[in-house]
Amino acid sequence: MKPGRSRAGQTLRRLGIIAVGLSVLGMLVYAMLPKPVGVDLGTVGRGPLQVTVDEDGRTRIKEQYIVSTPLSGRLMRIDLDVGDPVVAGQSAIARIQPTDPALLDPRAQAQSEARVKAAEARLKQAATGLEKAKAATDFAESEVARIRKLRDSNAATSSQVDAQELQFRTTTQEFRAARFAEDIARFELELEQAALLRTQGDEDDEPTEDPGHGEADDETPSDANGEFLIRAPITGRVLKVFQESATVVTPGTQLVQLGDPSDLEVVVDVLSSDAVRIVPGAKARLDQWGGEDPLSATVRLVEPSGFTKISALGVEEQRVNVVLEFDDPPEDRSTLGDSFRVEAHIVIWEGPHVLKVPNSALFRHEGQWAVFRINDAHARLQPVEIGHQNSLESAIVSGLDEGDRIVMHPSDQIDDGVEVFER
Repeated sequence: MKPGRSRAGQTLRRLGIIAVGLSVLGMLVYAMLPKPVGVDLGTVGRGPLQVTVDEDGRTRIKEQYIVSTPLSGRLMRIDLDVGDPVVAGQSAIARIQPTDPALLDPRAQAQSEARVKAAEARLKQAATGLEKAKAATDFAESEVARIRKLRDSNAATSSQVDAQELQFRTTTQEFRAARFAEDIARFELELEQAALLRTQGDEDDEPTEDPGHGEADDETPSDANGEFLIRAPITGRVLKVFQESATVVTPGTQLVQLGDPSDLEVVVDVLSSDAVRIVPGAKARLDQWGGEDPLSATVRLVEPSGFTKISALGVEEQRVNVVLEFDDPPEDRSTLGDSFRVEAHIVIWEGPHVLKVPNSALFRHEGQWAVFRINDAHARLQPVEIGHQNSLESAIVSGLDEGDRIVMHPSDQIDDGVEVFER
């Protein structure tokens, strides 16, 4: 072999080794270079934002009445079942047979006379409350008409009209409750008067005076067999039967509970720290009640006193009851009954045109909120100041503009300056 050809072969081998080494080095450098990270992107925009207090609530009948016995005797079996309809003054609730000499006992007679006087006082008190509620309702109605006229002439705002209409609805409900209380007081007086006639015996036929209606009716709740008949004081349904079987009863023994299932309200217990932000008249949304569409409601009352409740985690919490009034008519919620569960979302703040971002884009950095904003295909750390916030979105006070692109669900692969691409 010639010496020149041998040297040429060695040179080619060296060049080949160098080329392979450079290729390996290039691949190592390329592997170590940062690669773009795939991310989900979102756009900062404007839209409505609501901040709500979300808690479970339960329905309850506004006005419930427990029928009890006004005198001692033998109670006959009650044939009513839960859910049965009753009509005020017509439906028979219970029959009580006299057990002599207990009904003719002087002590029982004195007690019955005292109960009649107490019932008369309650009726007078209820009548006074009814007059007061009627006056308040009439005034609220005139104020609504006046404020509407002022709004038509641009002398009053819509919020003032809404506030006055809420006041009118509240006074109307109070008037209805006062009238209901007067009917109940009158019914109790009639029962006590009838019980007094039974304890006085047959020789005393003089009826007791009724301050609400002048003279009492000659007809008493007793039939030809001498049984004492208790009729329904209200129109509604039977909610609970306390005593079904025949037994001997004493005055005050609870028999049945009555109410109108269509006249419902919602009670929501919230944390006391949330209750201070809820005001009467605030709107609420009710869902998870079993129907397809949510129901709307209005806060009628935030109770002035709270209570202690143990949470599922064993933590003591101070909670406050918030009472909501349905805005929807009863036919839209006819399947709802007493003590049914609902999920309530009470609005404490809302804005119609708010600059906002999803909460999934926010994270904490050096003690403040931040996002990753996209700038020339690179993620840039952007501190932001947020305002109102709910469970899904937050209002942006400063740091971002409408239309900015931001990283959603940032992972630990994202850092300031990292090149990204949208997945």
